[in-house]
Amino acid sequence: MRLSVLDQAPVTSGNTAEGALNKAEELAILADELGYSRMWMAEHHGGNTFASSAPEVTAARLAAKTNRIRIGTGGVMMMHYSPLKLAEVFKTLSAFSPGRIDFGVGRAPGGDTSAMYALSEGRELMLHNMYDKLGITMQLLSDQIPENELYAKNLAAPTKVALPEVWLLGSSGNSARKAAQMGVGYSFAQFFNGAMSNEILDQYRNSYQPSIFMDKPEISVSYMVTTTETKEEAEYEALPQDIFRLMMSKGRITQVLTPEEAQNISLSEIDRMSIKEARKIHLVGAVKDIAVRLQEEQAQYGFQEAMICSIPHSQEKRLEVYRLLARELLSS
Repeated sequence: MRLSVLDQAPVTSGNTAEGALNKAEELAILADELGYSRMWMAEHHGGNTFASSAPEVTAARLAAKTNRIRIGTGGVMMMHYSPLKLAEVFKTLSAFSPGRIDFGVGRAPGGDTSAMYALSEGRELMLHNMYDKLGITMQLLSDQIPENELYAKNLAAPTKVALPEVWLLGSSGNSARKAAQMGVGYSFAQFFNGAMSNEILDQYRNSYQPSIFMDKPEISVSYMVTTTETKEEAEYEALPQDIFRLMMSKGRITQVLTPEEAQNISLSEIDRMSIKEARKIHLVGAVKDIAVRLQEEQAQYGFQEAMICSIPHSQEKRLEVYRLLARELLSS
């Protein structure tokens, strides 16, 4: 199994956005050393909980600071950008780091309605053409002239650079068939709603059409993981993330607390039941148990790569998660 990293540059309680971005860099360097396959930065807008609002900019920094690991976005949110600009950005990244750049895209806004309209400068939102937009971007990435009238007179510079890998993100299965038809990788966000199924992934595999970006189907699955050497310590470190997700489900976006702060939060029985239910998509436990769980799910669903998102409060504990998983799953 390949292991990769998904990072959101979380700004945890008592910390700064500047610090969160520096910690993303530290994580990328460690992941490179440990043998992780890729690291993606997510895109979030309109708040102080995550510092990853410009993942393509962060990707440039991370690629410059690492040697082997692939770097990209998971994902850049297509609705906010022109295909020409997307192609120019990722071709520039690829020119600097050939063979190491991933163009991972999503159809979600990465923020609330006010952020969506601010990013579009108040213009009418175009939500119906995401797959067309991706197709045009892929043509521009490969130095083709799109048939679309708006882009038919434009080449995306720089030209004649190494192609990035293209990945389409999904969380419900709706994009699986499109990813297959377009010949791109499919990245399933299991930690969103836990809806992964063999039906979704088989649909992608069985209808896959090779492209110049990817000659065979590739599936990664993103998991939220909190793990340590023991189950008890993992539970302690996981509670702040559980409370964060609980508050988010109530429409209250807060920063991830320290474990000590989380212990002092008064939770109702309903809240505790909600957290227990959410544990279906937040893997918490001793690292040997988590490693077995990931191996079992790989055997069941047949994906090639597990992408790990982990948000303990402290950077020390976050780095430990990736070290422990590498020890269990990448050391052989």
